[in-house]
Formats: sequence, C-alpha cells, structure tokens
Amino acid sequence: MNLRWLIVAVLVVLAGCVTPARAPVPAPPVVVSQSTWQQVDREIVAASQSATEQAKIYSRGAMDYWRTRVYQLTEENFIPWFSSYWTQEWLSMKVSWYSLSAQGEQDASAKRLAAYLLEQYQQRVLAPVAVEIDPDQILNLSMAFYVDILQEELQRISQRYGVPMAQLNGRIQKIPAIALGPPPARNASLYQVVHTQPLNTLPAYAALIDKIHKAGGDKGVDNTETAMAPVARRASKRIEAEMAPRGAASAVAAAAGKLAGALISVGVAGVRAIIQANDRPDSEALIRSSLGNTFDKAWVKLVQNPTTGVMAGTLYMAAQIEGNLASSAEVPSVSSGSGAVDWTATQSTNQQMAP
Repeated sequence: MNLRWLIVAVLVVLAGCVTPARAPVPAPPVVVSQSTWQQVDREIVAASQSATEQAKIYSRGAMDYWRTRVYQLTEENFIPWFSSYWTQEWLSMKVSWYSLSAQGEQDASAKRLAAYLLEQYQQRVLAPVAVEIDPDQILNLSMAFYVDILQEELQRISQRYGVPMAQLNGRIQKIPAIALGPPPARNASLYQVVHTQPLNTLPAYAALIDKIHKAGGDKGVDNTETAMAPVARRASKRIEAEMAPRGAASAVAAAAGKLAGALISVGVAGVRAIIQANDRPDSEALIRSSLGNTFDKAWVKLVQNPTTGVMAGTLYMAAQIEGNLASSAEVPSVSSGSGAVDWTATQSTNQQMAP
C-alpha cells in the first residue's frame, strides 16, 4: 500500500515538471506625456548644440596641428630643396625648355615653373603631412565626434526622463539629420546617423561629403598655385637673365679648346653658384612670405567657412536636427543656437513630433 502511494507521488511530481511555465505577464507600456516629449526634444536640441561646440574645439585643435606640420615640412623639406644649387641648375634647364616651347605665350616660363613647384610642394610637404592629418580627415572626424557625443546624450536623456529607449528610438527616426534626396538613400534620420557604424558607410553621409567638396571644401590648401606664382616669376626672370652669359661662356669655351674650355666652364659654374648663394636669402624670404600668406588665408577659410570648411558636415547635421525640433521643443531657430547655417533651407518644414 505504501509502495502504491509512493508511485502516485512520483507521477504527480513528474507531471508537474513537464507542465509548461506560464508566460510572463507583459509590463504595461510606459505612457510618455506630451510635456515630457517636449522637454525631451528641448534636451536633444541642447545636446546637439553642446556636441557642436565640442566638435568645434576638436576641429580647431586638429587644424592648428595640421598648420604646424605644414610649416615644419616647408622649412625642412621644400625650402632647402628649392634653394639648393643642383635644384636651381635643374630649374634653369626647365626654364630654358619652357622658353623654347613657349610659342609666344606671355609669362609661359613662369606659369609652367609655378605648376612644377606646386607639384613638388604637394610631393614634399602636403602629401607627407596628409599621412598624419589633413582637412578632409578633420572634416570626417569632426562629424563622427559630434555623432558620438549625441549618441551618449540620447542615452542619458532616456534615463533622465524615464523614456524607454525603444520609444525614444522611434521618435528620433522621425528627425531628419541629412536631407539631400531624392533618391531616398540620400536622406538619413537622426536614428540612422547615431546607429550606423562606421558612419561613413551611410549613403546619405557620402552624399553630404560630396556636397561639401563640390561647394569648395576639397582637402588641401586652396590657391597654392597663386602662392607659387611670385616665387616662380622671380626664379624665371633670374634664370633667363643668366641664360645669355651662359651662352657666351659656352661659345668662348668651345673656341678655347678642351682644356681651357673646361676651366672656363668650371669658372662660370662657380660664379653662378655664388650668384645663387647671394640670392638665396631673398628667395627663401619670398617663399616664406608668399606661401605663408596664401596658406594662412586658406587655413582661416577651412576653419571658419560653414559650408566648405572642416565643420561644414557637423553644422549641416546640427541645422537639420535642431531646425526640425525647433517647433516642437519651442526653442529658437538652429542658426542662432549653434552657429550652424541652414544652407538647404532645412529642406523640410519644422515638424511637430508626434508622441
């Protein structure tokens, strides 16, 4: 009898083990009031403005470093190369060739020499510095920095106001961050921007970078060719002035025979070296002045221009985000908040964000 009851008890226990567990009771959805959403929108605008200011500080520091490195390599690589005796001899040969092939074109030698010097400056200064940093990299890094800060702030806003992240994500999907369409791939919401890793894989991001470049924000130093022009003109005139005595010396050397001719040629080369050495301080001063003035103007443009400079991408996204929230958050327009310029007229009217 006891054995029978024991068997029944075991069967009851086993039956309980196979009984499916009850499904958890879903938590009731969090109801977010309209006033809370309005405050959330206001916080997003403030977060965007703060992120913009931090991105400005970063980009300015990065541009200061880039300028320092360009000046350093100009002194270390370009000026010594340009001033050397053998470079001047090589430039003399090029000017001679330019003059012969000018076909009556005015200042042809100076123009072609400026283009050659620009090529050398790119090779000896700008390209090595670009391995470390350049304005195009700073443009991209500033945008990524802005987005990272904004993503962190959105998480804090969710916690601060008790808004579930899923609901906040649904809201920021309605906030345009990039609006360059059609096609739709050229548009991106705030949600897409902060959740795409890496940011440069987003098609709308690539469209924005392309827009900035076409507006005049390509990497490098603007108008460097202009800076080379006075340097090239001076070098070209000096070299052309030397060409006539060189021709006379060659004729005398040929008439004097091999041995005397060689001595005459060596003497003329020595005189040219002395002339070039005497001219070197003035030439170097001209290079520093011309390149420095042009470079500084380009640097200021890259730092300050809101549509073509290194902050152009950040300012564009801030204008879109803040502009589209200005109505619902009841805050001043974006252009007065973060210094961004609404260069697309926001492309969509400010939207009342539904809770």
